[in-house]
Amino acid sequence: MKNHYTNTRIEFHILQSFPVTCLNRDDVGSPKTAMIGGSLRARVSSQCWKRHVRIAMKEFGIVAGTRTKWLSKLIKDACIAEGATEEEAECCGNKIHNIFFKKDSKPKKKKSEDDAQEDEGDSSEDLKNNTLIFLSPNEISRVAKAFKEAGFSPDMVIKEKDKKKQAKELVKIISREIDSKKQHMDAFDIALFGRMVADAAQLNVEAAASFSHAISTHKVSNEVEFFTALGDEEEGETGSSHLGSLEFNSATYYRYVCLDLGQLCASIGQLEMPSAVEAFTKALFLAVPQARQSTMSGASQWDYAKIFVRKGQRLQMAFETALECKGRGFLQPSINELDTQLKAKEKRAGSLFGKIAEYTFGDSDFSIDDLASALKQHVEATV
Repeated sequence: MKNHYTNTRIEFHILQSFPVTCLNRDDVGSPKTAMIGGSLRARVSSQCWKRHVRIAMKEFGIVAGTRTKWLSKLIKDACIAEGATEEEAECCGNKIHNIFFKKDSKPKKKKSEDDAQEDEGDSSEDLKNNTLIFLSPNEISRVAKAFKEAGFSPDMVIKEKDKKKQAKELVKIISREIDSKKQHMDAFDIALFGRMVADAAQLNVEAAASFSHAISTHKVSNEVEFFTALGDEEEGETGSSHLGSLEFNSATYYRYVCLDLGQLCASIGQLEMPSAVEAFTKALFLAVPQARQSTMSGASQWDYAKIFVRKGQRLQMAFETALECKGRGFLQPSINELDTQLKAKEKRAGSLFGKIAEYTFGDSDFSIDDLASALKQHVEATV
């Protein structure tokens, strides 16, 4: 079937302001930053925001995959649902788990006799979980059904001894063709955010959604909050029971997100496109990183956004020159700069800009429901 969405993209250019927050921490607990155009900027990593969009999408009833390092338990539970005994299911789960995870070669501490007895028989205990496997509900079900057809005898399903050959056997099970037509991916989040399996490249899925790191449109300087904690029952004592400090900043962020409709259609099929685009748009609006939300609430929504439906290559802003506040905040200067630069880029690109539709969020009564509906209808009309 012809893919009518090839080389068609929905691009989101989002401005979102946050007060005192630490949305995304580095390895020492400080808000992430980046040097851009010679200025220190606040930053939220792409993977951070993608995770929260993926979680938010579940609120809209989409079919989601499971991303886990405990592959053995995933297969075990599916086999039990198909009628396997606890012991049979555990053997099947470990068989699949062993394809991707290596045994830990590091020497272990000597255990007490009681600990050794508790661990006896747990073959997954020694496995080094050094990666994550991302599987859809249909893929998990196919593996469990394959074991069921073989009487839950793992060696009758995965027959090879070499792990690379075992991975190929698993690929054949997961990629079963039904009615002579290859099934599309049933998990929207795998289609949107992609999957890479180093030991089974045939399972790789190209991501339809591309996220830039969110950056502040202006320079920032991380600040430090010094705090104290007082105990309720320390009678007769003076001073604080605990002292500490936390870093924070505040910023207006520019976020760029691109949804490749052609790639999404190739992964999930044309019939599922409208609901996927609608759920993704709403999740993109709702999702906010959750770091320190209980102590530095950052529940800000979009302030402004330009959304394009385009043919052609991706195109984003850099905000290479840090904006100045001049005592009136950074949002309005950011809106002005975004509009000016996007118009300039469109003019320079000429026919290669390939604009099909344009939507503006934030300067009228145009709601996120209106935007999601417009994008959904646009996708439905593309045949």
